[in-house]
Order: sequence, then C-alpha cells, then structure tokens
Amino acid sequence: MKLELRNITKRFGSLVANDSISLTVEPGEIHCLLGENGAGKSTLMNVLYGLYQADEGEIVLDGEVQRFSGPGDAMAAGIGMVHQHFMLIPVFTVAENVMLGNEQTGFAGRLDLDASRARVREIADRFGFHVDPDRLVEDLPVGVQQRVEIIKALSRDAEVLVFDEPTAVLTPSETDELMEIMRQLRSAGKAIVFITHKLREVREVADRITVIRLGKVVGEASPSASNAELASMMVGRPVELTVRKDAPKLGKEALVVRDLTVIDDTGHVHVDGLSFEIRAGEVLCVAGVQGNGQTELTEALLGLQGRVRGSITLDGKELVGRTVRQILDAGVGFIPEDRQVDGLVAGMSVAENLMLDRSHGSPFTRRGSLQLKARDEFARRMVHEYDVRTPGIETLVGKLSGGNQQKVVVARELSRDLRLLVAAQPTRGVDVGSIEFIHKQVVATRDSGLPVLVVSTELDEVVALADRIMVLYRGRVVGIVPADTPRDVLGLMMTGETPEGAVA
Repeated sequence: MKLELRNITKRFGSLVANDSISLTVEPGEIHCLLGENGAGKSTLMNVLYGLYQADEGEIVLDGEVQRFSGPGDAMAAGIGMVHQHFMLIPVFTVAENVMLGNEQTGFAGRLDLDASRARVREIADRFGFHVDPDRLVEDLPVGVQQRVEIIKALSRDAEVLVFDEPTAVLTPSETDELMEIMRQLRSAGKAIVFITHKLREVREVADRITVIRLGKVVGEASPSASNAELASMMVGRPVELTVRKDAPKLGKEALVVRDLTVIDDTGHVHVDGLSFEIRAGEVLCVAGVQGNGQTELTEALLGLQGRVRGSITLDGKELVGRTVRQILDAGVGFIPEDRQVDGLVAGMSVAENLMLDRSHGSPFTRRGSLQLKARDEFARRMVHEYDVRTPGIETLVGKLSGGNQQKVVVARELSRDLRLLVAAQPTRGVDVGSIEFIHKQVVATRDSGLPVLVVSTELDEVVALADRIMVLYRGRVVGIVPADTPRDVLGLMMTGETPEGAVA
C-alpha cells in the first residue's frame, strides 16, 4: 500500500506544528522521519493515525483520499502504529492483547480466543517472532513485548506501519533484532515510517530519509549521508557530535556507596547491595535497560527513597538519613530523569525555576523577603550563559521546547556550589543541538574536579561521556568496566551476563 501525505498543515492556535508537509512512502520501503524535539514529527503521525484532524491537506492510500475521524478509521484503512510506550495490558496474555479492540466471538457470543491464538502463531511463524500466545505480557522481556505490539498491528492487516521511537527501551541486541524485523516487514511489502533521533539506526535501516525542522520539510537525505550532515539538516547549523574530552585528572575517592539496598513499600527490592565509588574528576556512567534500579539509585542518593539500607558518603560525610534539603546543601546537584515531573514547575517562570532549590537563602531572600532584583539578574545571566532560547525570563517554563527546559534545569544545578553532580537521562527528549551543549557541560563539570554520576539508557551517550561504566541488571551491579569496552560486550552485560575482567 502506497502512502502519500499531501500538504498536511496542523495548527494549534497561532502555532503551526505542521506547515504544508508532503511525503510519500512506497510499499516495501522504510522511510525515516528525522527532526529535533518539537519539530512536528509526532503531530504529523497523530494526524495520519486519526488522533488529530489536519487543518489542510490530504492523506492518500493507493490513490484514494482518506477521511479519518479516529484511530479506528486509520486501522480499518490499513495503518498500524507501534508506540514508544507499549499499549498493552500487562495481566492479559499475548492472545488477549492482540484481540483487544478487535474481539471475535464464537458460539453463544463467547470470545474466540482460539482464533486469536491461531492468528498470533501464524504471524509469529511468518516473521520468526517466537512469541507464545498464552504467556502473560508482564512476564515477557521488553523486546518481546514490542513484538506483541507489532503482531497486534499486523493482525489487523496493517499495510502501513509507523514505528515511533521504537528502540527507546531496548538493549543493543534487541535493537538489532528489531532492525531485522523491520527489514523482514519491508521484504513482505509493508510501507514503514520510522521515527527516531538515533542517527546510527537511521543510516543502518533507512531507504529514504525526510528531515523536518520547525514544522516544515527541509529536505531529503540519503542513508549514505554522514551523521554530521543529518544533524546539520535537523538543527540548521553544524553540530559537533563527538564528545571531546581529555584523560581524566583523578583525585581522591569522593562518593563512596557501600551495600546500598532500596526497598519499596510492598517489599520489592529495587537496588540490591550496590557498592561503587567515584573519584574527583571522574564520570561514572550507569548503563542498563530502563527499570533495573537506576531511578531508585539516583533517588536514594538524593534522599528521596524512604527505605534505604547501606552507606552513601560524600567527602567522608554520611548522606543516608539526611533530608533532601540537607543533601542539596551538602553540594549534590541533581538533573532528574523527568524534567516535567521532578525538575521544573511548568506554571512558573524561567526566573522562578532557576532559583527553585535555593529560594530559602541569600542572595534570593533576605529576612524572609524575596529579592526580585537579585533573582532577575541571576536569571538573565543563566539564560545567556546556557543559551536558553526564551522570549524572556518571565516566560512560563512550560512554554519552552524540551531542549530549552532541560537547559534551565542544567543551568540551575550547575550554577550551585557543587561537590557531586547526579545526572539522570540528561539528554532525554532533547534535540541534537541541545545534546551537544549538555554533554559539554557534563565534561566541564568533571574537568573542574567534581565527581559525576550519569545514568543513561542511551549506549552512545554512555560510551561518549564515561571514564568508567557500571552496568545494572535487576538492581545489581553486573560489572564495572572501562569506557572503551566494546558495545557488544556492554549489550551482553545489560542482559545480566558478567564478562571476564569486569569488576562485579
């Protein structure tokens, strides 16, 4: 089935999210859609999937103009979406999830699960997915859950498949398997739209590449284009993709963690006996698939977890048992993994957000009164130094793009008198230009002689920033290895395997 988007325009008030976008996806083609965060990629796909109605333009399938009033219409026309965050019910079986929303009934109106099982087996056998239709989804690895999403789309005879950031939660080996699945779908004649910000994946699997910037198509590129060329098209200027850093100048052990265990209120152990240390002037990167204890580790370091055992010392001073305020005052800077939930207050201004964790003292308050002049002078300086693109310091931070919101968080934390920086997913959901800037700030912090802990699910980022790499699996340290450890070894460690020579 041939997909054509003709002059799609979508407005939200005065904001033009999609500005007369046209593209074509042929049967048996993988067409990659590249663009910065906020460029309009997701809006365009939501129009295609019937979640939004275009203000102008047409969706055309095999020469026929379509009118979608919702996702049901899009699915009925042969369009399937594989979402970044899986749309599955964990306590249902694979067959039940595949049937959901497209239920078949048999005798006396009973659900025909046998038909769904047969459909799952047929599709799984055709593409070599190795999925048991009777397994509970919650018991499946993340990579297999994604295959269930693909089976769900194919079970409804989808001829156009949209993959929206599909590798965000996958290990390197699972990513390689997904690339092979996409090639198989291409060979079967499916038209595939692949949305990703990972340039290496684009070049590996794409037949054609369309680049969107500020809601407009700025050009097409060949898969033979270099990463630098693609990044430049996305941002509109040259981007330095390589993290440049000298060998670390290591000082004494600064952060020392011993036998750290974090248990939730149900008794589930999220962090299980972790021990490691970071020296002054060193970046230790934590690698692993999301959900293996990384979040709980960073929250324990900040005093945000209630049931913590073990020891965390910074410059010889114990942090376990201290309040969050005391830990921040001890010099711990924190870039949280979800800036919108834990890093910013969307309804407050840029200036107010920049002083959030120091509003209780000098120079921003004096004798209980807010010092607006000091706040505003500081905010203007941070906006300039950290290149925050904002109409003004009184602009609500929720109105900024994702990359500029992250710069506000980075500016606030790095402008404090720090003894340790903890950065969790520091570049999640930001464009390549902002990634370049944030990476430089992390390296500069390390070069100033501070210990830095970076948690990232992006293996390229881990390898680029790390002096050493600690891999977590199910809350335990699989190993601590040098930064030049091969990617395939790191990928194996992310599945729980400990290679020879790794410090466990």
